[in-house]
Amino acid sequence: MREQAGSVPAPQDGSEERGAYGRLLFALAKWFAYAGGLIFIALVLMSVVSIVGRKLFNAPVPGDVEVLQMAAAFGSATFFAYCHLTHGDVKVDFFTANLTSGRRLILDSAGSLLVGLIGALLAWRTGVGAISLKEAGESSAVLEVPVWMAQALMVPSFVLLALAGFYMCVQPWMRGRVKS
Repeated sequence: MREQAGSVPAPQDGSEERGAYGRLLFALAKWFAYAGGLIFIALVLMSVVSIVGRKLFNAPVPGDVEVLQMAAAFGSATFFAYCHLTHGDVKVDFFTANLTSGRRLILDSAGSLLVGLIGALLAWRTGVGAISLKEAGESSAVLEVPVWMAQALMVPSFVLLALAGFYMCVQPWMRGRVKS
């Protein structure tokens, strides 16, 4: 098929295969990952300031370890969905190397279903845990930040992971690629 003058070429990132829901899910996962990256950059900067302040001026950032723990938990969770959608998670394909591509797709689909179920379970239990911490009124030792807030911030990332897992589970079937 020849392109007309002034037309925009089709994207080469596979987005045309994703459909509208897949493109939205992928974009959302990418923005979550960007947010996670910014969180880690901020944590590194805070740690440098705290270490330099501690060593040179005997004045570390108050509660730096608390902030690091809470923000790193939230920041880490933001990467999971993007990682799964881009096939960046760890797969041991040693045992499946000799299978047909259709059978590998079935196993990948089953693995994605498990990722979706685990993401849903994590979202549910993390949300319940955050509610429990809020009711208990638990806060961090130095800054007295409510601990439930950091835990609640992880819930959307786990929901997104569940959606990504379920989406990747059905994709081979929707495209008609699965053939034993």
